[in-house]
Amino acid sequence: MSTPPLASGPHGTEALRPLLGTVLDALDTGRAARGGPLPAGGPRTVARRLRSAVGDVLPEHGDPHALRTLVHALAEGAADPADPLCTAHLHGPPLAVATAADLAASVLNPSLDSWDQAPAASELETLVTRALAGLVHPGGTGDALVTTGGTEANQLALLLAREAQGGGTRLVCGAGAHHSLTRAAWLLGLPEPVVVPAPAGVLGPAELDAALSGRGGPLLVAATAGTTDAGLVDPLADIAAVCRAHGARLHIDAAYGGPLLFSDRRRDLLAGLDAADTVTLDLHKLGWQPVAAGLIAVREPADLRALHQRADYLNADDDTDAGLPDLLGRSLRTTRRPDVLKVAVTLKTLGRAGLGALVDAVCDHAEQLADLVTAHPRLELHARPTLSTVLFRPAHATDDTVAAVRRRLLGDGRAVLGRARADGRLWLKATLLNPHTRPDDLAALLELVEGHTAP
Repeated sequence: MSTPPLASGPHGTEALRPLLGTVLDALDTGRAARGGPLPAGGPRTVARRLRSAVGDVLPEHGDPHALRTLVHALAEGAADPADPLCTAHLHGPPLAVATAADLAASVLNPSLDSWDQAPAASELETLVTRALAGLVHPGGTGDALVTTGGTEANQLALLLAREAQGGGTRLVCGAGAHHSLTRAAWLLGLPEPVVVPAPAGVLGPAELDAALSGRGGPLLVAATAGTTDAGLVDPLADIAAVCRAHGARLHIDAAYGGPLLFSDRRRDLLAGLDAADTVTLDLHKLGWQPVAAGLIAVREPADLRALHQRADYLNADDDTDAGLPDLLGRSLRTTRRPDVLKVAVTLKTLGRAGLGALVDAVCDHAEQLADLVTAHPRLELHARPTLSTVLFRPAHATDDTVAAVRRRLLGDGRAVLGRARADGRLWLKATLLNPHTRPDDLAALLELVEGHTAP
């Protein structure tokens, strides 16, 4: 048996070209076989179809058609975030240019844990993280780290707060905060978090002030710019003022809403963001990147010293003294792929205005969907959207009916809607992240909901 070709090296591109054709063809045939945003039939049907297509995943002898077979099977059984009726989650369709850049990153395969594994990639990461840190904290000397997404960034925020405050940090957050924050407090062995009720969906300054009053020890307040359930933005400037009054550190989870910074029309929704000590961003949401593309921005780069580690084979003192960059303290991970390349390509290709236009487009789509729901006699709108999330439900329906409508849509593969509980009731959730969505697509989504509401 001949040795399989490599993706890099002098013959790498020659080996890749026919394989790329195979992949693209299999993506097309798989999508056509699926025929909608989700494979029909539910989990058991999808699992049975996939197992039949794959067969023995570790055969005695290799299958030369495995690439085509598995890519087709995965595409046929995929949830397609580029389908305008796939709107359940903060799971966006990646830009073609970002995906192409991600291929180059995979081919070159640098690892950003030492300079001699990633000479150019490490410098590119420095340029991109400084630019995005400057967007979050304009005029400052902040820094940013690349993460796998909002969960890792939020965990880092709590870790940096604990180290900066000398241990014992207590997290204070609203009831609508992302679950990764309280989970991170548990992982880090921090005191039991204080969860402030948020009946209006956002963390209220008065309620926060009451929660902080008389409370001793180091405190970290976590506000949210773009809640997962409804896309709401906490009153960031007012929360920052309360934190200053109580000497509390402030983290803002802007995994969803952070890219509003690109938009001239909507960036004022993030007023007060620059007051945060740390900020979570997630560009595989409103940044249209292939997973993963998260960041944490820090106002004080000195906070990052807490991550410093020494491993002689990666960052020996004499190498660092000789000018080789020390990358080991730039992440909780060791081996790290260059996710920054796709981000850099996207930023440079579209520019701030281009990304801002995409952000505005999906938020405008949410406004249009809300208008359609409001005008529909048999549907009920929860509230006007803040970002690109719309909550609605069949009018006069029970929660059981709402849940059943969603599952019927999932079962036939026609539309993918999420679910959220607000005001004590269950709502269908449409999270619009596809800038190519048309008004007819939004109308079709509502028609499907209505058609699946009847018993």
